[in-house]
Amino acid sequence: MDLDAYVIAHGHEWDRLDVLTRRSRLSGAESDELIDRYQQVATHLSVIRTAAPDASLVSYLSSILARARNRSVGTRVTSWRNVGRFFTEVFPAALYRLRRWWIGCLLANVVVTAVMIIWLLDHPMVEQTLMSPGEVDQLVNHDFEDYYSTYASSHFALQVWVNNAWVSALCLALGILGFPVIYLLFNNILNLAVIGSVMINHGHAGHFWGLILPHGLLELTAVFVAGGVGLKLFWSWIEPGDRTRTQSVAREGRTAATVALGLVVVLMISGAIEGFVTPSGLPTWARIGIGILAELAFFAYVFTLGRTAYQRGQTGDVDASLLEDRVATAS
Repeated sequence: MDLDAYVIAHGHEWDRLDVLTRRSRLSGAESDELIDRYQQVATHLSVIRTAAPDASLVSYLSSILARARNRSVGTRVTSWRNVGRFFTEVFPAALYRLRRWWIGCLLANVVVTAVMIIWLLDHPMVEQTLMSPGEVDQLVNHDFEDYYSTYASSHFALQVWVNNAWVSALCLALGILGFPVIYLLFNNILNLAVIGSVMINHGHAGHFWGLILPHGLLELTAVFVAGGVGLKLFWSWIEPGDRTRTQSVAREGRTAATVALGLVVVLMISGAIEGFVTPSGLPTWARIGIGILAELAFFAYVFTLGRTAYQRGQTGDVDASLLEDRVATAS
């Protein structure tokens, strides 16, 4: 790369960012421009470091970016703008782009769970090897329902959110290894299949589905999203496509971070449903209806906002504009 030509081509953008960082007060438009210029100059710095490293120029741009970062952090308008953009563009676009992975994960887990429940119902003797008659009676008549009403709704909702966030975080964090994700998901659905078969086998099918479905639809979808995205991260270094393995893993890793942040809110919603709706006195049809509405709202979110953002070029890569990727290396 011809460094002198690059400086001539982009020097005015660096100067403009420098000017913005030194102003004592910025208008709303100037605050937005500061963020845009920051992203541009960060990309330029990445290119220079890779293609034509020059110590003085790198130091100059780094100092400008540091001042810009300090100016933007804590700016309320910018913060809320970024939060809004994250939930209307970045997160839904990530879900839409990776939809085949997490929907495939969801369908596979539903099928395996159904097969296990049917098999366990056809082999009732297996139940005796898993639980004693006393444990079965305790589960069917007490423990399963008491689980949803033992604690105050607010405390229980928080407990559920923390637990499911932990499982989802593990799926994403261990995704690069692949097999731990499968292990986590299998243990999750195995527990569901065993409890479901016991409840159904002892005449409590309506009770079981009435307590599981209100929150379980959205909750398990979130877990399967984490599992599917984790498996995509694993596949990114097996089959990197037209990127290097490092670039492929970096991109999917950043997208996994996007999904992790977004799922925090999704799991908060499912936790709230489990804490306040599942144990409520509402009729079973109403509780299940709330769960179905929450699930439909999630899919509508993905296939409306997500598809629109994806078609505009958003991929869910929260830092794609700041890090070297195919666009940067081609500049």
